[in-house]
Amino acid sequence: MSPFEAVVLGLVQGLTEFLPISSTAHLRIVPALLGWGDPGAAYSAVIQLGTVGAVLVYFAKDLVHLTRAFVKGLIDKQPFGTVESRLAWFVGLGTIPIGVCGLLFKKSIETSLRSLYVISFSLIALAVVLFIVEKVASHRRTIEQMTLKDGLIVGLWQAVALIPGSSRSGTTITGALSLGFTRADAARYSFLLSIPATSLAGVFELKHLLEASDGPGVGMMVIGTVVSFVSGLAAIWGLLRFLRSRSTLVFVVYRVVMGLALLGLLSAGVLQPGGAPAPLVEAAASAPPK
Repeated sequence: MSPFEAVVLGLVQGLTEFLPISSTAHLRIVPALLGWGDPGAAYSAVIQLGTVGAVLVYFAKDLVHLTRAFVKGLIDKQPFGTVESRLAWFVGLGTIPIGVCGLLFKKSIETSLRSLYVISFSLIALAVVLFIVEKVASHRRTIEQMTLKDGLIVGLWQAVALIPGSSRSGTTITGALSLGFTRADAARYSFLLSIPATSLAGVFELKHLLEASDGPGVGMMVIGTVVSFVSGLAAIWGLLRFLRSRSTLVFVVYRVVMGLALLGLLSAGVLQPGGAPAPLVEAAASAPPK
């Protein structure tokens, strides 16, 4: 991996992690179109630490209040006594489903599920679901009205994001909208819920990448992570501002167009399901053995 590739991948990660268009899909599609190798699920998970940092910085004040309320609730033996303490518990408990499913299906997530066919169908499928939810949802509830049941349901939606192309922010925002929450509050909770899951995944995969002899290297991981942090901050600010007055329809259209375009490229043989451009695959197949 070159520094240029690391910068591009970091930029893609940061800009798409928080938009409901799937960062994993873009981290597979962009390298495939440019003729680069698949950076892998592990590298993607590590540079997500940059976007975790973006959430921590952007919501620093909220996180301080949540942490204080959580600790105070334990001390006072009233863990659900305030809105902030409840929200802290909801984020923690809502992370359990994706953690369990991630460990159970880790091998498939890193191999067969990274097929571009899977990604294309996931892009389209969630777009349809998000469109339906947008039309039937009330968009009236606020994050202060969230219950334990709501937190667990959105946590289950987050677990669906383990399927590449689904989008973690896309599934969680869709889940929150289906429960009647406003778009801005659905996005806010989605950001907060992302912190434990992406942090644990990034740290877990970082160890393996550092030990791997054929990994991208520490320098490339640092570049990708720093770039994803900066672009992630911009994405958070932009999405929250956008959803205060607009719907998610633009993302529905984008996902469908991208999914159909990807299927077209696969059908035409321009891309292979594994991600490498067809000419490179053919050249590799016809090259004499070394």
